Amino acid sequence: MRLAAKVTAGVLILDQVTKYIVVQGLHLDRLGAIDVIPPFLNFRMAWNRGVNFGLFAGEADAMRWVLILVALAISAWVWFWIAREPHSRKVHISAGLLVGGALGNVVDRLVYGAVADFLNMSLPGWTNPYSFNVADITIFLGAVGLVLFTGKDNRAPEH
Repeated sequence: MRLAAKVTAGVLILDQVTKYIVVQGLHLDRLGAIDVIPPFLNFRMAWNRGVNFGLFAGEADAMRWVLILVALAISAWVWFWIAREPHSRKVHISAGLLVGGALGNVVDRLVYGAVADFLNMSLPGWTNPYSFNVADITIFLGAVGLVLFTGKDNRAPEH
């Protein structure tokens, strides 16, 4: 569990530091857009009040609290699930990625009222309308890792 806790803490810190640097330090919240390596990497400010791609984005403050509770419940479930029995290092890393990302987005909802998304990747001739953040990346990688690395054949050997 120590590995999962370290990964969780690392992701949470990295997520919040990158958001602070880009949103507050570079003033993306006021500028709205900064081209970094156009069109491949840009900063585009998006305040996400919903889940992925703004789904379930309600302006009602109640939805904010529902999404906070859902993220906390899922994080707690994943944490207790990996603590119940031995799992491989890959599972602990995956769980830490998912939980750290989820907690990073929870902090945003508590502080800003919405998740601060700012990374935008496009291609020549195609502009991606969506932005994301470090937490979104780690949630995705953690979920994929949990799917790939859990199961009877992937358990850590018991000593």
